[in-house]
Amino acid sequence: MILGAIFAALGQFGDPRFRRVVWLGLALSVALLFALYWLLVLAIQLLVPDSVGLPWVGPVGGLDTALTLASIPVMLVLSIFLMVPVASAFSGFFLDEVADAVEAEHYPQLPPADRAGFWDSLKDALRYTGLFILLNLIGLIVIVFTAGLGFVVFWAINGYLLAREYFTTVALRRMGPAEAARMRQANMGTLWIAGVLFAIPLSVPVLNLFVPVFGVAAFTHLFHRIAMR
Repeated sequence: MILGAIFAALGQFGDPRFRRVVWLGLALSVALLFALYWLLVLAIQLLVPDSVGLPWVGPVGGLDTALTLASIPVMLVLSIFLMVPVASAFSGFFLDEVADAVEAEHYPQLPPADRAGFWDSLKDALRYTGLFILLNLIGLIVIVFTAGLGFVVFWAINGYLLAREYFTTVALRRMGPAEAARMRQANMGTLWIAGVLFAIPLSVPVLNLFVPVFGVAAFTHLFHRIAMR
């Protein structure tokens, strides 16, 4: 069931609706990172003096310039860790389009699905992103202290997150929250394994940007296959 859902999602790779969500999430993420860098440089220029006086040395100038230059590699490193959750959050606003594309292609007999409103989508995206960052910080700490075992923890944490959020995103289009939660809990083992298979590419740069789109596509297939059982 899991591999069939994944291959069905990958088979729809050429769908322009899939590509649109990927590019929108990526473009908005890059724009946000540039905005954060601009705010950081502005804060340095406003708060850091042109020169400071040091004991036995005297005034030292160019501190603001040095910090501005130093902020470039800092932002590059941060972008590695920020790009995935930020891109996932932005992609979350458009994942209904992915599920619509899957259902139109593979389940054309279904009536139109309920779509989440803007504020519900914003709330879900912020909640998911906050939880994503928190648990991945824990995973990074484990990686530092346990070497290779940390990646297993990273995949397990994100596998659970992906299973929970993506299945819920799809299920709420077709049923109420209580029924969706019961279905998720009853099938959590299967869903968690599927989530881990999508969590592994999260640790691969560039490839991780495609995870939200193909994850939701695969979980759309899983939802309907579980519902048909």
